[in-house]
Amino acid sequence: MARINLLPWRAERRKQREREFFMQLGAAFVAGILFVMLWSFWMGMRIDNQNDRNAYLQGQIKQVDVKIAKIDSLERVRSQLLARKKIIEQLQANRSQMVHLFDELVKTIPSSARLTELKQNGQSMTLNGVAESNASVAEYMRNIEKSPWMGQVSLSQTENTHLATRMPYTFGLTVTLSRPKQDDSASKVAPAAKPNAHAAATDAKAPAKHAPAAASTVVDKTAAKPSVSVSPVQASGHPSPTHDAVVKGGAKS
Repeated sequence: MARINLLPWRAERRKQREREFFMQLGAAFVAGILFVMLWSFWMGMRIDNQNDRNAYLQGQIKQVDVKIAKIDSLERVRSQLLARKKIIEQLQANRSQMVHLFDELVKTIPSSARLTELKQNGQSMTLNGVAESNASVAEYMRNIEKSPWMGQVSLSQTENTHLATRMPYTFGLTVTLSRPKQDDSASKVAPAAKPNAHAAATDAKAPAKHAPAAASTVVDKTAAKPSVSVSPVQASGHPSPTHDAVVKGGAKS
């Protein structure tokens, strides 16, 4: 016999499906909330980590800034020390320049002129003085141009004061200072004289073994008559760099 279910099973199934749907919806909502909480927690950890890194970098930047400030101060001190060193080197290089300049001023000025004022500004020197005539000023300028420590000279002024004095002319000169080339003739002559003297001494010793009397005679003759050549510069009273070498060579040859 067939059985027929007359209960409302469709409504119960619909309610069952609705309950299952709401249960799934609630589970998805809870899972979503958990996911959002986990994501926010993870992002917060990353943000905190990045903030820590930023703080570390800021601290390192401050330390680097302090070091840069120290380096800048050291660079300033270094530049100051280099400037002082350069000045000291210039003073060391020009230490004997003033002595040579005064010596050249004494050598170059003629007897018919006299200096009244001397000024130096770097590599330029201003000379003011009086002279007997314009020819004396011209002679003084020629002597300055021949000097190794004073180069080009220009006449800034010359005037006849018409005073009843021995030197009525006043003049002003502008001189450009220079340094002579480091060509030490004495150092070139001295090494050349030493081998000759050594050869002469060797030649004098060689015959001495066989003929002592002849050797002594040669030495006495050369000692009695040394050959000394005096240059025109020596005759004027100024020492010549080759004088010592010539005297030694003449005495031993």
